[in-house]
Amino acid sequence: MRELPCTPGQVPPSLTGSGPDGDAPCVLRGLVSHWPLVQAARRRPHEAAELLRGHWRDATVGVYQMSPGTGGRIAYTPDFKGFNFQRALLPFGTVLDQLMACLNDPAPPTVYMGSTTVDACLPGLLDAHPLAIEAAEPPLVSLWLGNRVTVPSHQDWPANIACCVSGRRRFTLHPPDAVGDLYIGPLDLTPAGQPISLVDAASPDLQRFPRYAAAQARAQAVTLEAGDAIYIPSQWWHQVQALDPFSGLINYWWRRTPAWQDSPMNALWLALATVRDLPPAERDAWRALFDHYVFDAGPQTAAHLPPEARGVLGPLDETAHRRLRALLLNKLNR
Repeated sequence: MRELPCTPGQVPPSLTGSGPDGDAPCVLRGLVSHWPLVQAARRRPHEAAELLRGHWRDATVGVYQMSPGTGGRIAYTPDFKGFNFQRALLPFGTVLDQLMACLNDPAPPTVYMGSTTVDACLPGLLDAHPLAIEAAEPPLVSLWLGNRVTVPSHQDWPANIACCVSGRRRFTLHPPDAVGDLYIGPLDLTPAGQPISLVDAASPDLQRFPRYAAAQARAQAVTLEAGDAIYIPSQWWHQVQALDPFSGLINYWWRRTPAWQDSPMNALWLALATVRDLPPAERDAWRALFDHYVFDAGPQTAAHLPPEARGVLGPLDETAHRRLRALLLNKLNR
């Protein structure tokens, strides 16, 4: 495992563009150290809590609650029928009260508010906490808040800049192709929509998960202080470990494709249903088609056809995409 490279100063345009420079994770030390929320958190957690409370307008938020015995790590139950946490819907102010009440508790229950849209929960907060993101679509900005909690390795389709605003956070990253060494849990039963690794990257059990040794050798890790940020490219696996009793993070998610384009995860679901269980020779034949029309596609794929005859092999605008989607839905509903 090696430490992630650091880049001081502002967000490089290459991170939010589509070039190869944006395909590797990096740390942006001190990127948001000037934010009022960061400054308040550095003085006292209570000051940061009150700054957040000042923007709250009665919104309720989703919260994960865990007993002290879990160690704060989100996980499945031993039978894989559920999870080691309970979900609750609470007023945001109640979440702040609970975190403040157990600041000095050596073994507190875990309180964790996952991805919560900032503008909906805390209107006006971003006005005093700006971050310039050069993206084709406006980013989704979310707040994460809790005490010492570990979110296992997972991946997100959007690219991500995560800004640590209170407490320290330890990030452990693996490239997308490490998936076979991460022991991913069920695809159709997940804590928050994304499949998670069963391995604790901070303390891996290599007897139970021996292939993780290969992933560990390629892993990159870093501990962020309040004011630091990290860029996580699309589909990179990342475990996030909050190390302090009042830990906050604001992140920016953005896609490099139009908002009307469907998630590739839909294609994976359909491939599981239609391709995975074919005989090996047929699977190989479909792999060749996918490579030709999808993964290796380029100008040469349909160059032998007149532009007006290329159909779905030509550029897909929103109208063409909706037509293709309707065709697929019609086939699925037969």
